[in-house]
Amino acid sequence: MRIGRDVIAAANDKLRGEHEADYAALGEKLARRGVSIDAVTRQVAEFSVAVPSWGVGTGGTRFARFPGPGEPRGIFEKLDDCAVINDLGGATPAVSLHYPWDKAPAADLRAKGEELGLGFDAMNSNTFQDHPDDPRQPLSYKFGSLSHGDPAVRAQAVEHNLETVELGRAIGSKALTVWIGDGSNFPGQSDLGRAFERYLGAMKEIVARLPADWRIFSEHKMYEPAFYSTVMADWGTSYLTAMELGDKAFCLVDLGHHAPNVNIEQIVARLIHAGKLGGFHFNDSKYGDDDLDAGSIDPFRLFLVFNELVEAGARLDALAPSYMIDQSHNVTDPIESLIRSAGEIRRAYAQALLVDRAALRGYQDENDALMASETLKAGFRLDVEPILVRARLEAGGAIDPIAAYRTSGYRAQVAAERPAAKASGGGIV
Repeated sequence: MRIGRDVIAAANDKLRGEHEADYAALGEKLARRGVSIDAVTRQVAEFSVAVPSWGVGTGGTRFARFPGPGEPRGIFEKLDDCAVINDLGGATPAVSLHYPWDKAPAADLRAKGEELGLGFDAMNSNTFQDHPDDPRQPLSYKFGSLSHGDPAVRAQAVEHNLETVELGRAIGSKALTVWIGDGSNFPGQSDLGRAFERYLGAMKEIVARLPADWRIFSEHKMYEPAFYSTVMADWGTSYLTAMELGDKAFCLVDLGHHAPNVNIEQIVARLIHAGKLGGFHFNDSKYGDDDLDAGSIDPFRLFLVFNELVEAGARLDALAPSYMIDQSHNVTDPIESLIRSAGEIRRAYAQALLVDRAALRGYQDENDALMASETLKAGFRLDVEPILVRARLEAGGAIDPIAAYRTSGYRAQVAAERPAAKASGGGIV
């Protein structure tokens, strides 16, 4: 089920005049600075971010999950919802799949993607939970996977990652994201050095069997589900891993996976310098790995990350990072949250593009701290909404995508077709 173009067009007709006036006004303001609004709009329109297949379902916490109406029952209904997000927002033409949650025949996935106009970004493996219904994974990951003390468990985890790669290769993906929950809850429970060495050994087996044109992203996380030590705890460990694994290995930055108050934009700058920035999982947080909507808590931090990306210029182009969203929508309609998040990510990018870089570097070199800060904030303070709207319009999207979505009645329609999900005891996804 799709939202008809006539619905989007009718919604746009009511707002088009106001948008044209806003776009012209911003264009005049930027022209006085020697900036072409159309050139910036083209850059924003070319920027896209992948949506997570798991993100279109209602999320939860360790304590409970409250299902929402019309939740997708499998990967093909997930893709239907992902297509609606792209139809309205025009910024998310690819989906990141999670295996085995999204296990399906590759030919069917390809056909569905082509039907909906969607491609596939990085694949995500899953050795952070057991899969009792899969006869190829009879061993438990309760005490680890790629770093487990038992070679048989490690071998099973390696094979699972290779199965994930095989499905991804067949549907056009070019990257594998590996996040593991391995770690310990008590001092002495695990040998910190040997656990990391076992992880590296297992990852080398995966890398050795990657297709020639594939990359592998190591994703770090400070804590959870392990609360004393985590094998892949921070960006330094991720960087060490990528360096040891070689040219196909890169680091993935999830904005919620760091220690509180860590300077994430500086980490991004360091990874760009090292040539090891592989991509992002965008979300936002207040206390820890909250997986809230991107830009909902700290939009300035999101802007500062994009400031480093824009500043990198050609160095970033050479890395071609993967941009993906990773969120848990516990109290909102997931489609609305993902539309908003994609828009906020583009907003941060547009604001970063409008920073006067020559002036900024001049103030930095002169040690004029206040004016350097003011120059940076001038980009952040700009209302770039007309640019975002124009980029959506040119992609066939909606001027106000959330309003158009609500007017369409899509959620009520799928709720009538998809049986209500039963509440589960917990789980982030």
